[in-house]
This record gives sequence, structure tokens and C-alpha cells, in this order.
Amino acid sequence: MKRVIVDYSKLTTDILDLLVEKYPDGYDHSDIISFKNSKGETVKAVEVRTETTIYLVKISTKLEQTMEDYADDDTSFDDDDFNNELPEEDIEEF
Repeated sequence: MKRVIVDYSKLTTDILDLLVEKYPDGYDHSDIISFKNSKGETVKAVEVRTETTIYLVKISTKLEQTMEDYADDDTSFDDDDFNNELPEEDIEEF
């Protein structure tokens, strides 16, 4: 299974859909995963899965707000607001 770390700024609509589906009321402390990246920095993220990939989405206040806005009115977002695919150079596997 492929494992990918995704930053808020690199979210796709598919990943955002997964986040809102898994955490419809937002995530809490027990949902947060902390780990050290390859640079030795502590990263906090929430996990979502597809059949082929595990995504760890780095958390931030912007992520929380985007999830809330998307869940409240997903018609205000379209595919042009987000990348449809993660560019290969933006994929940080763990």
C-alpha cells in the first residue's frame, strides 16, 4: 500500500472528500498522529485511506477551516480550487 504525506496546500478534492467523510464533525486530539519526518521535524497529521493509498494530511488551522467550509457548502468548491492530482515532486512518502 502506498503511503503519502500531504500538506494542506496540496490537497485534492478527492482527499478533501475523504477527510470530510471520515471527520464530518472535525477531528479531535485522539485522531492526530505525530511522527518525525525525514528531516527530524515533528509532524502532526490525520489519516485517511483509499484502497491503494494511506494519506497523512498535515494539520493546520487552515485545514480545519477548509474542511468546515467544504462540509457546509461543497457546491462553493470546484475542481479548479484544488489540484486534481498530486504532482510527483509534492509526494513525500513515509
